[in-house]
Amino acid sequence: MFQDLDDLFKMNSQFRDFLKTKLYESPNEQLKAKYSFHRIVGSDQQIDKTRKLAMKAAKTDTTILIEGESGTGKELFAHAIHRESKRSLGPFVQLHCAAIPETLFESELFGYKEGSFTGAKQSGKIGKIALAHRGTLFLDEVSEMPLAMQVKLLRVLQEKEIEPVGGIAPEPVDVRIIAATNRSLEELVKKGSFRADLYYRLHVMPIHIPSLRNRLHDFGTLAHSLLRELEQEMGIAVAGLTRQAEEKLKSHTWPGIYVS
Repeated sequence: MFQDLDDLFKMNSQFRDFLKTKLYESPNEQLKAKYSFHRIVGSDQQIDKTRKLAMKAAKTDTTILIEGESGTGKELFAHAIHRESKRSLGPFVQLHCAAIPETLFESELFGYKEGSFTGAKQSGKIGKIALAHRGTLFLDEVSEMPLAMQVKLLRVLQEKEIEPVGGIAPEPVDVRIIAATNRSLEELVKKGSFRADLYYRLHVMPIHIPSLRNRLHDFGTLAHSLLRELEQEMGIAVAGLTRQAEEKLKSHTWPGIYVS
């Protein structure tokens, strides 16, 4: 079969590379939760209570709404909840609602069928919800979701099915929703910019994450934990924070954004 042994060795090397990329690194490897509850450090009473509540919520299959200011770690909690849930072997799919143009929201969330509109891929496209089948869909900044999409998301929560753009029939889906917001959905409902029925569907298990300025007791622990991570990431040894630097950082107001 081979006139030259070098060709055999070349084919063998290519076959090994194929096994690594196609068999061991499946697409779902990109859809795994990265963080566990061990990454949520701190002994402050508020964060300890929140962590314990999230761990209990993880054992259920209910919808979760994570509330808190920007930078408090909502995404970190979502990852950890998925990893501790019975869906941990399934995909963890994220969608940042504020980053999706309204015109693309439906196809991004529900996918589309072949030839459903001009410019559509011939093979169609799977949406984020279907991609999260038997796993978890994390909707970050859910308050920014257009009203038209809120109606469709409500149907997913009620009927456990989706209808892709250009589809002819609903398709069943098994997905757990974790939503996060830095705005008060209750206030948005009063203003008419968020559907009340969807709010109640999301607000089954609310988890509020305290801001850093309200738990400065944990500042030193958090700072040194982050320093160790940066040390590994940058490859530069860091001795730690001086007392003066730590006190200076503690005096900062640490303003997050939470609109009530």
